[in-house]
Amino acid sequence: MSKISKFFKGGGSAASKSRGRPSPQAALARLRETEEMLSKKQEYLETRIERELAAARQYGTKNKRAALQALKRKKRYEKQLSQIDGTLSTIEFQREALENSHTNTEVLKNMGYAAKAMKKVHENMDLNKIDDLMQDITEQQDVAQEISDAISNRAAFGDEFDEDELMAELEELEQEELNKGMRDVRLPSVPSTSLPSRPGKLPASHFTFVMIKPCLNRVEDEDEMKQLASWAS
Repeated sequence: MSKISKFFKGGGSAASKSRGRPSPQAALARLRETEEMLSKKQEYLETRIERELAAARQYGTKNKRAALQALKRKKRYEKQLSQIDGTLSTIEFQREALENSHTNTEVLKNMGYAAKAMKKVHENMDLNKIDDLMQDITEQQDVAQEISDAISNRAAFGDEFDEDELMAELEELEQEELNKGMRDVRLPSVPSTSLPSRPGKLPASHFTFVMIKPCLNRVEDEDEMKQLASWAS
């Protein structure tokens, strides 16, 4: 068996195969290098195609043999360029598939790591104890809510008194204040001099006193009524 056949068919133990297997990062690096190499080859072929086409135009009818040779070379370069395009498409597809596979592998690895961590965390947890704890928490929350409601409610001080009785007492107080105000009102004094036996012309000062005195009394009454209303409100 030749060395070439041994190379393609493989040989040795599984451990040696595992050690010789490339990592995804190394394979991706190789694919990127190949893409870069083929891209440079594309640029080279495109340049050669432009040169051969220019040569064919230059020779034209002057040297048909040289023009035909230039066109033949141009065709070969175009064929190689087409092949490189197909190869690049295949390599790009393979690189993307390898990148996706590597990403999925890392995701699964991390998910497995997280699952093990969760399992370790849950090892010391008892569901029955958790249920009891949640019930205790709920009960304490209800108690706290009842306490908050009791504190926030307005204290019922004075609710045992009858409101109608209080209003009646308030009206009595208002009436007493009104009566007191009426007693304080000063009436005009009776003239000490005797009236004339027959009507006669009274002095002007008498009419002035009679007209001004009621006005003053009304002003005083109005002030007292305002004070009483302010006290009642």
